[in-house]
Amino acid sequence: MTVDERIEALVQRHEALTMNLGLLTHDVRDLKTAAQQDGENIRALARIAERYAN
Repeated sequence: MTVDERIEALVQRHEALTMNLGLLTHDVRDLKTAAQQDGENIRALARIAERYAN
């Protein structure tokens, strides 16, 4: 494998890693949003339960 081929392979790996990192970042943001929504829903259910318990 020549130096140019090795550099090209490294560039391709770098591009793939960059793309994967972008996708992972997007997924983490989606999970954070979902967890926040879950928390809001749980708090709302807790308020409803408190009203009916009293």
